[in-house]
Amino acid sequence: MKYIKRNAEDVIKKEEKLFKAILVTGARQVGKTTMLRNLKPDINYVTLDDMLQNQLAQEDPDLFLKSNDVPIIIDEVQYAPDLLRYIKIAVDNSVEKAMFYITGSQQFHLMKNISESLAGRIGIVNLLGLSLREIKEADFNLPFMPVNEYLEARNKHAMDISYDEIWNIIHKGAMPALYQQESDSELYYSTYVNTYIERDVRNLTQVGDTLSFLKFMTALASRIGQLLNLNSVANEVGITIPTAQRWLSILISSNIVYLLEPYYNNIMKRAVKTPKIYFLDTGLVAYLTKWKNKEVLESGTMAGNFFENFVIVEIIKSYYNVGELRPPLYFYRDKEKREIDLIIEQNGKLYPIEIKKSAKPTKEMIENFKVLDKISEVGEGAVICMYDKILDLDKKNKAIPYRYL
Repeated sequence: MKYIKRNAEDVIKKEEKLFKAILVTGARQVGKTTMLRNLKPDINYVTLDDMLQNQLAQEDPDLFLKSNDVPIIIDEVQYAPDLLRYIKIAVDNSVEKAMFYITGSQQFHLMKNISESLAGRIGIVNLLGLSLREIKEADFNLPFMPVNEYLEARNKHAMDISYDEIWNIIHKGAMPALYQQESDSELYYSTYVNTYIERDVRNLTQVGDTLSFLKFMTALASRIGQLLNLNSVANEVGITIPTAQRWLSILISSNIVYLLEPYYNNIMKRAVKTPKIYFLDTGLVAYLTKWKNKEVLESGTMAGNFFENFVIVEIIKSYYNVGELRPPLYFYRDKEKREIDLIIEQNGKLYPIEIKKSAKPTKEMIENFKVLDKISEVGEGAVICMYDKILDLDKKNKAIPYRYL
């Protein structure tokens, strides 16, 4: 199968000069192992999916490490979390860099153990599915900003993506396997969900009612781009609020769901404090909400939500892929229901962004940007849309085509 080069490779190359261990975390099947094995084809590789290796790592972690020379890739380390304490001992007793390359798909367990065992000793890369840049093989890796310097640099590596193709990508999602060979995306996500629920949810988090958990995922998927209302979701699924909160934390720590926090400070008395919910793969949402093909999705009632979700996640990827684990991304909504889809906070300025499934950007689309003037210094803003070229909406704000993401 063809290997699709990942932008996060640059982060790993930098981190292996600084750290003795590197963790690549992310959802199942986003390409963590494939990326590491492509980068490091000549070093040892062990997966804890292997029952014998798993048993040894859990029962005698010291012997497991002595039996495997460094540098080494250890795959699916969440299955033997105590191993991290022994990795700490190994790195503390060595002056070598980049001894351990570790992958894991369940941050809830991983990050707790890493904060206890390897804080300050490990570089962390959060890998999501393929970005639009990676799918189109664009040699460009800067975090998105709606400013002229970014747009000029981006234009040198412009992507040619038709309206039809972008909806195909939104419907298909971003899992590498779907781009490495011809695959049925519905069959793929059916298997993916079953594997995720059985292995990560049932085994690692002791969720007993997997059917209700699937209903919970589906209820959240139908609400992408909306303010999170767990009461409504819990009532729909027939579970308690504490159960809904626990299940949501599982989806967040599995890199399935992302909560976009509202921009808020002490002088903003009327701003909402509730996050908005997005899924980190639109193909999974299409599967869960039963949009069978791109044609019905593009013309359907959720088309605007899907496009917004897609754009937000592409921008998140652009920050993760340069090593930023906490992208400076927010949204704004107040009690008068004035809303700004995305705000990028950078160097003391706020950069507002609207996301519209429209090929006719107008000044009215940026009307709400002015609410930020009383809050902070405001930089350039943008409407990311389906128009085919960059267009000035006024002296400070532009319409930007999705191909500039």
